[in-house]
Amino acid sequence: MAQEHWSTVDNYITDLFIPPDLALENTLRSTVAADLPAINVAPNQGKLLHILALSHGVNRILELGTLAGYSTIWLARALPADGKLITLEANPKHAEVAQANIDRAGLTNQVEIRLGAALETLPKLVAEEQEPFDLVFIDADKVNTAEYFSWALKLTRRGSVIITDNVVRKGGVIDANSPDENIQGIRRFNAALALEPRVKATIVQTVGSKGHDGLAIALVVGD
Repeated sequence: MAQEHWSTVDNYITDLFIPPDLALENTLRSTVAADLPAINVAPNQGKLLHILALSHGVNRILELGTLAGYSTIWLARALPADGKLITLEANPKHAEVAQANIDRAGLTNQVEIRLGAALETLPKLVAEEQEPFDLVFIDADKVNTAEYFSWALKLTRRGSVIITDNVVRKGGVIDANSPDENIQGIRRFNAALALEPRVKATIVQTVGSKGHDGLAIALVVGD
């Protein structure tokens, strides 16, 4: 009953605040057509990412976990004409679907997909001495989220924002003895986030069409 109610409210919010958008709708359709996991952010969550990026005046964005490019498109649309988004994706099929969606959205020149495991790609970004990213969105596998956050700190600067999805896991994070490796991975991240002196951070629980979960938002305040 709760899930049905949450989804209905999400639909109500989406109808009010998110007008029809062919690029985004086609991206969702492509996810189904390619039999990709239905784990993209909800439309209202995508718009939240877009608003946060806009309000922060971002010029460079790093995303971990591309899937079909739904959140990628929301984030990239917040960039100025000379802005750049680099998104990391481990699965070649996902990357292929995402590239087609990004191209159809007219974002080819602003978005670069890096194919490969993030724990291999992130050190390469550091070695390339990339300019710091203004915003990082972490939405990749949950087991390595703490490690992704550690690398994100190396690739950002004071004033950058790091947003991490799926940090409540239907409330499973309160179970220290959970056998679920994803929950344990997120517990490690949440603990590391709470102890990290270089950020001011919080976690907000969310409910909606994606179920019961949460977002972590961290502002980098130290070097």
